[in-house]
Amino acid sequence: MRIPHYGEATVPSTINRHSPFFSGKFAVPVLLSMAKRRLMSKQTRRSGLTTVAKLRLALLTLALTIVLGMLGFMYLEQMRPLDSLYMTVITLSTVGFSEVHPLHDSGRVFVVFLITFGVVQFAAIATLLGQTVLEGQFRELMSRKKMEQKLRKLSNHFIIAGFGRVGRQVAAEFSRRKAPYVVIDTDLPTLERCELDDFTYLLGDATDEETLLKAGIERASTLISTLPDEAQNVYLTLTARHMNPDLYIIARADFEEGEKKLKRAGADHVVIPHVLGGIRMAMASLQPHVVDFVQMTSLGKEGLVVEELTVPEKSFLVERTLAESQLKPKYGITVIGVKPVGGRMIISPGPEVRLQPGDIVVIIGSVTGLEQLSRDLNGHR
Repeated sequence: MRIPHYGEATVPSTINRHSPFFSGKFAVPVLLSMAKRRLMSKQTRRSGLTTVAKLRLALLTLALTIVLGMLGFMYLEQMRPLDSLYMTVITLSTVGFSEVHPLHDSGRVFVVFLITFGVVQFAAIATLLGQTVLEGQFRELMSRKKMEQKLRKLSNHFIIAGFGRVGRQVAAEFSRRKAPYVVIDTDLPTLERCELDDFTYLLGDATDEETLLKAGIERASTLISTLPDEAQNVYLTLTARHMNPDLYIIARADFEEGEKKLKRAGADHVVIPHVLGGIRMAMASLQPHVVDFVQMTSLGKEGLVVEELTVPEKSFLVERTLAESQLKPKYGITVIGVKPVGGRMIISPGPEVRLQPGDIVVIIGSVTGLEQLSRDLNGHR
C-alpha cells in the first residue's frame, strides 16, 4: 500500500491489513474528554463583526444621550448633577417615577424629545441584541451544514487527527499541494483561526468511531495520527484499522518503544519527530548542500519537486521501458526509482526497466513537467 499523490494517476490498492491487536491480546487504557459540538467558519465570524460594531455604536450613542440629558436638565431646570442623572434615566427608561420637582414648559419640551429619542435608541439596542443572538445561531447552523456537505463529498482523502504543531504543518503541505483532507480536533478556537486554503475540519474526538465515520474514514486513503498523547495515537490506530483495513496509517510516536506499539496496532509508518529533527540537524552540519537540495525538492522551491506515481492501466507507460517512455526529452523528468508490484524498490533504474500497471515510479522534475505528465496519464495518451 502507498500514499496516493494528487494531481497524478493512481490505481486502487487491494492490500488488506489486519492487526493482531484485534485478537484481544493487548489493551490500551485511554481517558479522553469529549468536546462541545459547535462550528463557526472564519467567514461567518467576519460577517458578525458588522452587527457587533452597530451594537457598540448604539451603546455609545445611549451613553452620549445620558450625558446630554443631564446637561439639559441642569441648564433648563437648574438641577443638581445627581438629580439630573435621575431624571434622565427615568425619562429614557419610561418607568414613570415621580419628578424631582415640577418642570417648566421648556423642561417638558425637552423631556418629550428625550423620551422619543430614548425609545428609539432602546428599540434599536434590543433589535441588535436579538439580531446578534439569532444571526450567531443561524450562522452556526449554516456553517455546520456547509462543513457536513464538504465532508460527504470527500473521497480518497487524508484525515489528520490532531491540529497541534505537527498537524498544522501536515495540513499546510496538503493545502499547498491541493490534496483533499479533513482535520479532526477538539479545540474549536484553534480550528477557526486557521487560514489555510480549502480548510475542512471536524470538531470532535478523533478516537471516537462516530467522529471518524463523519470524517469519511471508510472512503479515506490515509490517516495521519498526530495526537499529543502516544496512548491516544495507539488507540486511534487500533480503531481506524478495524474500521478500514485498507487504510494507510501514519502515526506519531514519542519514543522507540511507542513505534513498536504503533506498528503492532496496525500503523504502516511511524514518525518520531525528535529523531527526524536530530537527523536533519546532523545532516545539515555534515552535508548542508544535500539537505538544501532535499528541502528544495520537497518544498517545491525553484520549481523542482520529487513525486511518486502509480502506473495506471491502459496508459502509454505500460509495457514500455524507461528509454521508450521518453520521460526525459518530453517532460524533463528523471526517474530515480521504480518499485514493481510485489517487488523491491530499484534505485537509479536503467533504461531497460519495463513498466507494468501498478508499478510505483519515483521521479524528479519541474512542476510544469509533472503536471503535463499527469494530464497525459489521466487521458491515457
